[in-house]
Amino acid sequence: MKILIGADLVPHTSDVDLFIKGDSLGLLGEELKAVVDSADFRIFNLETALCDEESPTRKAGPNIGSPTASINGYKALGVDLLSISNNHVMDHGRKGFVSTIKTLEEAGIAYTGGGFTKEEAIKPYIFEKEGIKVGVYACCEHEFSWIEDYGCGSNGFDPLNSLDHIAELKAQVDYCIVLYHGGKEHYRYPSPYLRKVCRRIVDKGADIVLCQHTHCVGTEEDYKGGKIVFGQGNFLFNLYAGIEHWKTSLAVMVDLTKDGAKVDYIPIETNGTGTRYSHNPEILAGFHARSEEIKQEGFIEKEFEKLATETVLTRYFRGFYGPDATVDKIYEHGIRFINGIDCEVHNETIITGVKALNKLGKYGETKVD
Repeated sequence: MKILIGADLVPHTSDVDLFIKGDSLGLLGEELKAVVDSADFRIFNLETALCDEESPTRKAGPNIGSPTASINGYKALGVDLLSISNNHVMDHGRKGFVSTIKTLEEAGIAYTGGGFTKEEAIKPYIFEKEGIKVGVYACCEHEFSWIEDYGCGSNGFDPLNSLDHIAELKAQVDYCIVLYHGGKEHYRYPSPYLRKVCRRIVDKGADIVLCQHTHCVGTEEDYKGGKIVFGQGNFLFNLYAGIEHWKTSLAVMVDLTKDGAKVDYIPIETNGTGTRYSHNPEILAGFHARSEEIKQEGFIEKEFEKLATETVLTRYFRGFYGPDATVDKIYEHGIRFINGIDCEVHNETIITGVKALNKLGKYGETKVD
C-alpha cells in the first residue's frame, strides 16, 4: 500500500481559480500528478479555513481563509484525508471552523486532528487496505487554534495526554503515523525540544513522524526503527512564494507491506501558480547533508542557540520593549522574562491572564486600568 503525505495544501491568490475549477493538471503538472495518482491513499495538511465570509480572530500572524468552492481542487487531487491540527484552521473563529467542517463533510473528504469536542479532536483516523491497518494521529503546538481556547478547533500536543493517545493507537494498528504541526518556522533543523518530543513519540509506538509547520525542507532521523522528518516544506502554499525556502519541498511516499515500511521522498517546487515535480538535485542533496549534520554530538544545540540568540534580540524582546530597545535593557529584563516563561506557575499565570485580557479587549465588556 502506497500512502502519499504532503504538507500544507492551501489555495492562494495565484492559484485559487485552479482550485475552484478543480484543475488538478494545472495545479500539479503531468509528472507530479502521475505520482500523486499512483498512491493508494493521499494525506495533506489543511492550513486554512474554508469559508466564504471572513470573521478573523485576534492573533499574531496572518488570518488565512479560502473560498469553500476551492474544495473542488482538493477533490480533483484525490485527497483522502486532511489534517486540521494546525495554527490556521481557526483563523476565522468558530464560524469559519463550522464552514470548514461542513465543506469537508459535504465533499466526502475525511479529516483528523480537530473537532467540536475534545473527544472528537483527539480521535485518530484509522483505515485498512490490503490487510494492513494504518492509524493517523494529528496534533499541533499551541498557537491560536487549540480546542481548549475556542470550544472547537485543533488537537493540541500535550505530553501528559498525547503520548498516551499514540500508544493506544499503536495497539490497534499495524502502522502508526503521527503528523506533528510544530517546529521553528523557516528553520531547517529541529530544536532540541522538537527532537526530544519526536523521539518520545516514536518510543510510544509511532512508525513515522512528520513535522509540518516550518515551511521549508528540513532533515530526517532514523530512531529506534522509526522515521522522523523534521520539516517537509509546503506542498502547495504560495502565500510567500518570493521567499526562497518556500519554493521547494518534499512529498513523502510511504510504501507499507506486512514486512515493513519504506519511505521515499519526492522533490517538488512551486512555479508561482501551482507546484511541480522538481529535477533540482539540490533539494534532496541539502536534505541529506543536513540529516548527516544533526548526527554530530551537540550540533542541534549549538545551531539552535545561534538562531535563538538572534531571534530574541531582533524579535521577541524588541516586540515587548519597542524597536529602539537597547541590548542593555534587554539584558536587564531578560532574567525576569526567563522566570516568567520557564517557571511553570508563572508561565501558566501569564498565559491565563493575557488571554483573559484579550477577551475583555475583544468584546469591550470591561475596561482594565
